[in-house]
Amino acid sequence: MKTWLLGKTLQELQDVASAHGMPSYAAGQMARWLYKNKVRNIWEMTNLSKAAREKLEETRQVGGWDPLQEDVSADGTKKYLFPALASKGTGIEAVLIPEGNRNTLCLSSQVGCKLGCSFCMTARMGFLGQLTAGEMVGQFLRIPETDSLTNVVYMGMGEPLDNWSEVLKSLEIFTSDWGLAWSPSRITVSTSGILPVLGEFMEKTRVHLAVSLHSPFDAERAQLMPVQKAFPISHIIRELRTYDFTGQRRLSFEYILFEDWNDTQRHAAALLQLLRGIHCRVNLIRFHPIPGFSMRPSGENAIQAFKDRLQRGGIITTLRASRGQDILAACGMLSVQKKPR
Repeated sequence: MKTWLLGKTLQELQDVASAHGMPSYAAGQMARWLYKNKVRNIWEMTNLSKAAREKLEETRQVGGWDPLQEDVSADGTKKYLFPALASKGTGIEAVLIPEGNRNTLCLSSQVGCKLGCSFCMTARMGFLGQLTAGEMVGQFLRIPETDSLTNVVYMGMGEPLDNWSEVLKSLEIFTSDWGLAWSPSRITVSTSGILPVLGEFMEKTRVHLAVSLHSPFDAERAQLMPVQKAFPISHIIRELRTYDFTGQRRLSFEYILFEDWNDTQRHAAALLQLLRGIHCRVNLIRFHPIPGFSMRPSGENAIQAFKDRLQRGGIITTLRASRGQDILAACGMLSVQKKPR
């Protein structure tokens, strides 16, 4: 299979140009064709010489997948199925969430996931492979709504910081002038907390950060999230306290609510104590039941009481609207069981 140009950074495109005897400025030309003009094949790069295109096409292709399947929810949410280079038998999913004048793309960073969170359907797949930067950017470029997208969240399948080198390249493509030229404030990366990578993420990017928390108590969080044993949430928060979030960069904590398990006033008080002094917000999320997991969603009264307690404690708290549950596109429900055709 020919190597993809999609997903290459400007430096990597300069290396490609050099390897094919092309002038250095050809890298910028290729970047423009890939990320601004969104071409599908090398022959569309008409300001490259015919000889250069012939050389490129011997070993290279633009790359990117068109969606194999589109599911549409009653609420307008759309789920797209894509193939994956790393796993021929299983694909990945991306979700488009329209809301008012916003169109948010929830993209995937891995085929499956290694972390084994008990409440997540993606974890049931196991880990089947890493996505390339080209496959991540391709989810953005190859859906029909690409030109109307307003926000991107790395909250689909996989743990983004467990595929850090490729995620970093994709973020460079999204935010660089030679790439898609998006403001970092339109992009959020979610993580369960891969502590060895967190500092580099903070230093090398300016995008928003969302941390999956789900319980302020170590033992409880470990029951849901095995990663807690390697990287305790207290250590993650200690690291985050060293950074300034009072500017445009936003720090949020994701908190799925389970009935009578982590939705009590005791949990709310402990959460306020854990996050005291950090400029952040908490996003509460309704749990979407999955097979083989006994916990139930919290009731509306419990959710409201939990939210009110956090807000009285000075933390901006939102309740995320459940979207796409009828097509298995809501939080924690992404899982590809079928073989892409």
